Amino acid sequence: MRTNFACRIAAPLCASLALSFAPGAALSASGQSPDSSAHATPAKLVQIVREATSQYIDVNSATAAGYGPFLGCISGSDHGAMGVHYVNPTLVGSGEIDAAHPQALIYEPSNGKMRLVGVEFIVDQATWLKTHAGAPVLEGQTFLLVDSPNRYGLAPFFELHVWAWRDNPQGAFVDWNNHVTCEGMQ
Repeated sequence: MRTNFACRIAAPLCASLALSFAPGAALSASGQSPDSSAHATPAKLVQIVREATSQYIDVNSATAAGYGPFLGCISGSDHGAMGVHYVNPTLVGSGEIDAAHPQALIYEPSNGKMRLVGVEFIVDQATWLKTHAGAPVLEGQTFLLVDSPNRYGLAPFFELHVWAWRDNPQGAFVDWNNHVTCEGMQ
């Protein structure tokens, strides 16, 4: 079952992880274009994420690298969506934050395919606070705390979304994206 991928791979993930969950005209060499209409010069973190994740434009490359679907397609209750999070349990379990290695890749289902739209950096709050005084900060972006109880029934965690491959009208680091939908989920 797709929902239990992360739990089968890394049991601690289930106890400590939660996921808070118009294409551009020009295509890059990878065949997918980041939406850049609102960001003529994207933030440094967005650029780092694009470079680091271009290898995962094809969802099969993500699964080959240890990422797997977790929790299905996440839609907002009143606006926008996040998409389908493909989580790498090894990266989540490390308790480390590295801009070039996001814990989750986010895909939007469309026409029977998955389109890479962004990433989510995730770290368990208790694990992080054992060796740090406050919330993680990555390239100047402070992570949000998703406290417990939460809609996933999981322990508190810090998270940061980066919409590197799909423009977000609210900003590149806001959780919900009005340009992402789960309507293409089959």
